[in-house]
Amino acid sequence: MTLRVGRIPYVNCYPVYGAIDRGVVSIGAELVDGVPTALNRQMAQGQLDISVISAVEYARDATRYLLLPDLAISCDGAVRSVVLFSCRPAKELGGRRVLVSRSSMTSVALLELLFEHLWDSKPIFVPADAEIADIGGFGDVDHDARLVIGDAALCLGSRLSHPDTHPDSSLSAAYCYAYDLGTEWKRWTGLPFVFAVWVAQRNAPVSDAMAVHAGLLASRNWGVEHLDVLAAQAALATGVPRADCVEYLSGLDYRLSYEHLAGLTEFFRRLVASGRVPNGSLAFLPAA
Repeated sequence: MTLRVGRIPYVNCYPVYGAIDRGVVSIGAELVDGVPTALNRQMAQGQLDISVISAVEYARDATRYLLLPDLAISCDGAVRSVVLFSCRPAKELGGRRVLVSRSSMTSVALLELLFEHLWDSKPIFVPADAEIADIGGFGDVDHDARLVIGDAALCLGSRLSHPDTHPDSSLSAAYCYAYDLGTEWKRWTGLPFVFAVWVAQRNAPVSDAMAVHAGLLASRNWGVEHLDVLAAQAALATGVPRADCVEYLSGLDYRLSYEHLAGLTEFFRRLVASGRVPNGSLAFLPAA
């Protein structure tokens, strides 16, 4: 049986799939690309056997999935690709329009918690396309802040931090505040944050799923050892300076250690307390 395996085509997944794409590691499965919400939906509908999904999607329907051990996308501080760009301080966004990503359930849920508990503010959330990196991309959509994720956030952050390379006074004036959600979570809780996890359907053949898991871990290990190669690829794909791509990929963690699990369960606890997800527990695929 050939399993269907979901993959997010953002730079942050390069370290997990880089060796597979280069033929260094084989997982014997069909790769299916999609943004996080698309993969969430396909997993929920049983169209994929294994996939990286939003952490919130796992919490929303934990009885359906098994977590793949020691594999996640997380950070312990700055993440650099999940950022709230704003024209005013977050505490002053009450009653104002904040565009939020349609592509990531976890990022939006984390942003809502930060507004409620850290910034004590109640903005008006407006769903928008996070992949648009240009300020003019929203046309006449009036807003005071926007949540941007993935490569678009990396590109927008680079443009703002390198004004000599990307002169754009209107952009700097529009977004004079930037809140990295990984940094804000760390400041709030002192814990790492897990944005995405890899899961298998509970009805997937266990031996086949374990074989794919072993391949993903081998590819992840290769990727972590070749971040310079992957950063060069990321720079070509995004236009972000190679040094920034190295810094970005080096700041992410692709394990799911006890410390990461502490951050994940704390996030889930807060989601349950706010009524956003049902109470559940973590269940794992047998280790490969």
